[in-house]
Order: sequence, then C-alpha cells, then structure tokens
Amino acid sequence: MMVVQPSKIVCVGRNYAAHARELGNEVPARPMLFFKPPSALLEPGGTIVLPAVSQQVEYEAEIGVVIGTRARHVTAADAMRVVRGFTCGNDVTCRDLQKPDGQWGRAKGFDTFCPVGPVVAEGLDWRTLEVIGRVNGVERQRASVADMIFSIPVLIEYISSIMTLEPGDLILTGTPEGVGRLAPGDVVEVEIPGVGILHNLVAGETA
Repeated sequence: MMVVQPSKIVCVGRNYAAHARELGNEVPARPMLFFKPPSALLEPGGTIVLPAVSQQVEYEAEIGVVIGTRARHVTAADAMRVVRGFTCGNDVTCRDLQKPDGQWGRAKGFDTFCPVGPVVAEGLDWRTLEVIGRVNGVERQRASVADMIFSIPVLIEYISSIMTLEPGDLILTGTPEGVGRLAPGDVVEVEIPGVGILHNLVAGETA
C-alpha cells in the first residue's frame, strides 16, 4: 500500500557535497530541482524493476518530506508548519542514461523507480534526521541533515517560491555519497531512525 499520493514528486540533485564529488560534479550554488512522475512510486516490499535499456541502475537513499498544507512563498522560518511528516525514499536512477540524455527525466522516471515508506512519521525534529542506505544488509550510505548543502527549510522556501506545494506532495531531499549499482536479486533498504526501514527487492525486466 502506498503511504503517499502526491500530485508531484520534487527532487533535489547534488544536495550533499561528497555525493556531487563522487560523480565528478560541481557543488551547486542553488538547489537543483527535477521531478519524478507519480507513476514511478513503489510501495514498501515492492520490486524495483531494472529496465533492459540500462546496464547501470543505482540506488539513492533519501529523506522524504511530505507536505501537509498547501504552500506558496513559504519562508524557511515557517517551513515546518507546512510539513506533515517524513518518510524514506529511494531515487532509483539509470546512471548510464542520465549523463548522455543531458536531462534526468528518462533516467529517473521509470516505473518502480521511486520506492517510498514504510510510513509517514509525524512530530520528528528535522534537525535530528539521518538517512542510511543498505544493499543485501551491507551499509553503503549514511549521512545526517547536517551534511546537506541546502537544509530542509531552505528547500521548502526555494521550491515554494517557484510552485505551489499541495498536501501530499513529496520532496526528496538528495542522496549522500555511496551510491552504487543494483542487480537482480538484491535487497535494498533505506532507513531513517524514527521513521523505519523501507525494504525493496530488485528484479530484471521481463518481456
């Protein structure tokens, strides 16, 4: 069962300096935004399907922010007032399609490429959040919000200065260093202490 039903999924690229460097990219001067389609959403326990067109599909463990109140032109100081809660997200990406395409819609937009869950946790202090990524039980990623280039309130301020955020909308706040390739049979986990653990299986595409 899906824990969110967003009208849009707003994602932030290169929001951890170490991740930008591991991919050979510059640290951005302002938040880099892109979108995933709601059709990419995948429930906890669901199977991430690796499309045949790609040979390098990677996991990206992320902190998800779920909007609770319609928001436009919200200041960073007031940003938490429009937040319902937090959830685990995985910004699954075809890395070998991302750079050649020059934009990220195809590389990040396949069905099953946005696992979210297991719950939307309310009442958490955003300043204490940490995200952990594991593949087959081995920790690959770990970072706290203190490692972000742009904080969650700053992201909400920036995004809401551009577009209206509707209740249920999801913001994926970027991934830390340690991304890597997925293979059929893998089990990938994203954990946020206080939220829980998002588990998903990985399988190859079948005709």
